[in-house]
Amino acid sequence: MSQFDNVSVIREANIYFDGKVTSRTVLFADGTRKTLGVMQPGEYEFSTREKELMEILAGSLQVKLPGEDWQQINAGQQFYVPADAAFQLKVETVSDYCCSYLAD
Repeated sequence: MSQFDNVSVIREANIYFDGKVTSRTVLFADGTRKTLGVMQPGEYEFSTREKELMEILAGSLQVKLPGEDWQQINAGQQFYVPADAAFQLKVETVSDYCCSYLAD
């Protein structure tokens, strides 16, 4: 899906790592939530509260999920992150992403 219709967008940006990772929150009528963002090259660690689906729309990175080895993720690929977990990213090129927050 390249466009989201009939949504609300939170005006304030989510800014992490001195502005190297930014996103905006998109709210849907059914109560679901996504963030759309951009990550600059670098190494980052994030923590989750909810299960997440990370879709990489452009760019390339490596991800290390809990208990797994590093894996390469390129534009057009996705990965899931479990709830209440930490994961690491090595962003190789500027990467555009969509993060969907999922109910278990």
